[in-house]
Amino acid sequence: MDKIPKTDPGFGHDDGLAAKDGDQRTYLAHPFVGVGAVVWRGDEFLLVRRGKEPRRGEWTIPGGRQDIGETVRETAIREIMEETHVQIEIAGLVDVIDAINHDQDGRVRFHATLVDFAARWTGGEAKAGSDAMGVGWFRLDDLPGLGLWDETNRIIRESALIARS
Repeated sequence: MDKIPKTDPGFGHDDGLAAKDGDQRTYLAHPFVGVGAVVWRGDEFLLVRRGKEPRRGEWTIPGGRQDIGETVRETAIREIMEETHVQIEIAGLVDVIDAINHDQDGRVRFHATLVDFAARWTGGEAKAGSDAMGVGWFRLDDLPGLGLWDETNRIIRESALIARS
């Protein structure tokens, strides 16, 4: 089977339906893999305010797209450094979930398979990278006021048990 170079602008797209805004994650022929980590520093966890769609401006778990040839653990470590400038150690896998969005015609517009880890902060001062509008340390008591996706709340709560063990 021939491999399509990662730099090909049509990489993995289905019938040229990619969003006109240049989002290379919509109308793909296959799901893409996103990897994130809930980073714990004592009783606080780190979130980023998204700088890009989907969910631009909302708080979420830091992470991003897995690169070809990269393990999911390597992706988590790289993405956390890129988005937050902190170093981490992976404590364990929390869950793998799917985020699927359909368009008005019922076609799958967006499908991400999300691999979420629990991690411990090991160094660095948190500051927003180029993909983020901001970063912040929060406590579990803050969750109700953050307006997070239900799955994000669940992942954060479950990660606390893993990271603290």
